[in-house]
Amino acid sequence: MLSGVRLRKYGYIGAVLAAVGAIGFAVSRGFAWGDRVSPLCMAMVVAGLLSMLYSPWVRLRARRRSGRYAVEGAYDITDDNIMMRSGSESGGIAWDGVAEVRDTPEFWIVYVGRMPATVIPRRLMSAEDAETLRAYMAERGLLQSR
Repeated sequence: MLSGVRLRKYGYIGAVLAAVGAIGFAVSRGFAWGDRVSPLCMAMVVAGLLSMLYSPWVRLRARRRSGRYAVEGAYDITDDNIMMRSGSESGGIAWDGVAEVRDTPEFWIVYVGRMPATVIPRRLMSAEDAETLRAYMAERGLLQSR
């Protein structure tokens, strides 16, 4: 996934494209050659708008996709690792291998390196357990807010 800084660049570039295109379109109306330039200006405005909409679109898709990382089953979270059990399958992630944990309204996204490894849905735990886990992750310096 693209970083927030790179996604912001698309927004800035899009704003510049849209502004230059709109100014060019407005100025070209007063000149004889305006009919030849106005399609280019309109294309710049449209490209700018699409570029500005790219960042929200990427984030929306990431939020939708990350919900599929959740395992329906049981989570056993200890000081050493996170164990996920679903039916006959189980797997785990050692806390030492976790690079960061991102906080979202519905779950925590656990990253190993730069890749999301799993999500921990809050709906599967009590409010007290969720707060205990949040404090533990914050204490280890893993928790990143949205």
